Amino acid sequence: MKEVQIEVSGVVKHFKEVKAVNGIDLTILKGEFVALLGPNGAG
Repeated sequence: MKEVQIEVSGVVKHFKEVKAVNGIDLTILKGEFVALLGPNGAG
């Protein structure tokens, strides 16, 4: 079983009136590489 390095729950991010992230839960294990990209490829 791999070791958890980062764990977040219920993350919300607003840019003024725009809700960019709404309630993300994320667990990243040791050795994993993760990227969060938007619809246009921005991250």
